[in-house]
Amino acid sequence: MEVNSAFWIGFIILIIVLLLLDMFAFHKKGEVVNVKKALWLSFFWISLALIFNAGIYFVFGKEPALEFFTAYLIEKSLSVDNLFVFILIFTSFKIAPKYQHDVLFWGILGALVFRAIFIFAGIALLERFAWIMYVFGGFLVITGIKMVVDFIHKKREEEKEEEKDLNNSWYVKLTRKIIPMTNDLSVPKFFRKVDNRVVATPFFLALVVIEVTDLVFAIDSIPAVLAVSTDMFIVYTSNIFAILGLRSLYFALRGVMDYFYYLKYALSAILLFIGAKMMFNHYAHTQGVDFHIPTTASLLIIMTLIVVSVAASIIRSKQLEKTRQ
Repeated sequence: MEVNSAFWIGFIILIIVLLLLDMFAFHKKGEVVNVKKALWLSFFWISLALIFNAGIYFVFGKEPALEFFTAYLIEKSLSVDNLFVFILIFTSFKIAPKYQHDVLFWGILGALVFRAIFIFAGIALLERFAWIMYVFGGFLVITGIKMVVDFIHKKREEEKEEEKDLNNSWYVKLTRKIIPMTNDLSVPKFFRKVDNRVVATPFFLALVVIEVTDLVFAIDSIPAVLAVSTDMFIVYTSNIFAILGLRSLYFALRGVMDYFYYLKYALSAILLFIGAKMMFNHYAHTQGVDFHIPTTASLLIIMTLIVVSVAASIIRSKQLEKTRQ
């Protein structure tokens, strides 16, 4: 798919405008984002992605539009896992709800840059070494298996106890060694001046953990999206639209995380399927086999897995509520 520089420039301008709106118009500093507002904003971001998707359909055709939507859905579903981590991060560093949006905003801003680097590197590797498809595919299969095995063998209560204090993570300890720190949360700033020296605050530590977490998730999600398309424009734009709506989705869903209990199983199955598809399609292409798993089939399978997992989670939550009564 040929995409000239005008489309890239237009997209970058659009993202800058949206980020400015999100920071200065959609949210007031120190505001606690309530569920109703978060739901409306989530609807806005999803609608915007679908409008952009429609634009791709009319400008570039059906196949690129299908690839964008599938890539967006994969990235969005895999990013939901981030929401659970956000809760742990803000709990560990005792970040008040009214300051969480600002931390997430800068975290997402950093993610936009790191995702561009990851995507560019991934596509460059695939163009230079086609056999990397097998590496990416195998990695996704292994990750999918590991995800479900870990979920089965660890009790949720034990997981929470292990993950509750992120201050013990190596990257937080390293940050504390490199940068002078204060535990004062009275001023919502990443850095403060204390005794005539600049020190970092828990807000900055939370930001560091969010960035590291996104890098970890990107290792899974970028190869998964590259299984759908290796077009830089499709992969990057779908990733960015999925990330932009993540903050609003967090505030909309943070109180109903139990309704996503079985999502891990769906995400595991998605990674397994995409990894297998990546390897199978590449093998078929190199061997001249006239058969491949099309994007439409992939989209249907991914949507089915997500819907079934959410439905099963809702049924489980309602049954638990009945037993508690």
